[in-house]
Parts: sequence; structure tokens; C-alpha cells
Amino acid sequence: MKLLVQVLALAILVGVAPQGGATTAARSLTLGAYTTPREAYGKAIIPAFQRYWKQKTGQEVRFQESYLGSGAQARAIVGGFEADVAALSLEADIDSLARAGLIQRDWRAGPSRGMVSRSVVVLAVRKGNPKAVRDWNDLRHAGLEVLTPNVRTSGGAKWNVCALYGAAMRGNNDTTAATALLSDVLRNVTVMDKGARESMINFEKGVGDVAITYENEVLVGRKSGETYEYVVPRATILIENPVAVVDKYADKHGNRDLAEAFVAYLATPEAQHAFAEYGLRPVDAGVAKEVGKQFPAVRDLFTIRDLGGWGQVDKTLFGPAGVYERAMAGAR
Repeated sequence: MKLLVQVLALAILVGVAPQGGATTAARSLTLGAYTTPREAYGKAIIPAFQRYWKQKTGQEVRFQESYLGSGAQARAIVGGFEADVAALSLEADIDSLARAGLIQRDWRAGPSRGMVSRSVVVLAVRKGNPKAVRDWNDLRHAGLEVLTPNVRTSGGAKWNVCALYGAAMRGNNDTTAATALLSDVLRNVTVMDKGARESMINFEKGVGDVAITYENEVLVGRKSGETYEYVVPRATILIENPVAVVDKYADKHGNRDLAEAFVAYLATPEAQHAFAEYGLRPVDAGVAKEVGKQFPAVRDLFTIRDLGGWGQVDKTLFGPAGVYERAMAGAR
């Protein structure tokens, strides 16, 4: 990990323009993000922000972009990768930066509480759905090969587990039955990649029958010509993706104004439309209404708060003696 942090840290440019007043000198902003919105940021949002900032200030902005599984990215930033802005999969990973003293301000301030995009957990299947996968319970069938990332490195993996476990808990609150379902599904998992993107790349190579994943991962793949399909389970979880200025590093680089402007830009209709273009559900109500027809409805959509919030979930589901570890033991 130390080597990874050192390599990532080298991506930061040293010639940063001072704050306070427009200048034509180029500036640099480092984005540490999770893997799945790579196209949304790299192909649409960052170029649009660069044009916006140039028009507003006369400054060129160079971006240094790093994409890792959300948990791995959070640990890299805590370990010394000096990202000015963190765009991660789940709020627990942003909170880990705050606990490390890297974020000192209230990153949840604002109408969307620091969230800039949404998605849902779905089941990617082969064209025509030959295994007839319709809901979570179908993933426990003998012989089915399932892909989902590793919860130790991937925020997407945590969302997947929360979606499966939470769906099993809907209506009956039977923790024993929910743990048994999770264990049966984990028994069918053939590959646990380090991130959601890597998991889908394996699926695209022909590995596995089903991939538990973000809806936007499937939509990005289909946008690039992949022919797989996806199933929205009857009950699934609303994924909420946060972004925050990493105060310690942004201040160190003289980048607070630039970092705050970029984070604010992510809430604009232009950026929200860009997220939607690459399969992410907008947080802006107006944009969500405009693009709503491109996203299928979910019959029973729940949130992490229905499971007690990330503080509770990290203990009960992902703690040392939590549900996930018990389910994994049962799967073995």
C-alpha cells in the first residue's frame, strides 16, 4: 500500500497558481475517485468544468485523475495520496477521511447532503437471460456462477451486500434467513475483483453467468457496444455517491477555491445531465424528471438508512464478527 500511495502521490503537479484573483497561469486539481464514474468525469464533466473555469477566470485547469475501488481510494488518500477532491462510492469512505483529519468542514452541507449521483444495485445477465435470473433468490441456484467485488477494497461490493441482505430483510426482518441467503449466494461467487469496474471487465470477457453491480456499470457497457442485459430485483438499495473537498490537501496546494468550485459544479444541471448520460441517476430533481424514462422503476427501493446507516452497517454487516463474515464462513 505504501508503494501505491507513493506512486499515486507522484501524479500531483507542483506548480500551483496562488489563490485570490484571476490569472492566466495553469492550475492543477487532483481528483481521487472510485472506478465506476470514470467515463462521466473523464469524458464529460471535467472537460465541461475546464471550459467553465476558463471562461470565468481565464485560467487553464489540468486534472490529475486517479480511479480505484472506493475503499482502496479512501485508504490511499489517508495514506498520503494528496487528492484535492474525493469522489467515492459511499459516505462511510468519505467519513474515514474526516476521521483521519483530512476533511475538517461539514461535507454534508447543502441540499443533497454531499451526494452528487445515485444508482441502484442490479443483476447483469447474458443476452436473453439464459439462466432465467429474476430476483435475488435465483442467485442461490446450484451451478450458477456469480461475480461481485471484494468488500475490503470496493464500495460497490458493500452496496451489493447491503442490497442483497436488505432485500431479504424487507417485510420479515428475519436475520437468520437473510444471512442464509447471503451465504448461499457467496458460495456461488467465482471471482471477487478489487472493484466494480474490474468485475464488469471480467464479465465482459465471458466470466460468470451473473454480475451483481451498479446499474450505471451495465449502462456504460451497453453504451460502448456490449450486449448483456440487466435485471432490477423486486427490492434493491438506492446507491448514493458523495463528493467532498479534502481540506488538508486542497489548502496545502492553494486549491480551496478551485476544489470548492468543482464540487459545486457537480450539482449543476449540466453536470447532472452528464452523470445521467453515463448511466448514473441524478440527484437534481429537475434533471431526474427530465431523464426519468431512461431508468426503470424499482418496485421496492430502500436506502442505507433503512439498515441503520453506515455506522451501524459497518458494525453489524462488515465488522469482524458481522453478518458478512458469518455468511462467508457458511459459504466455505
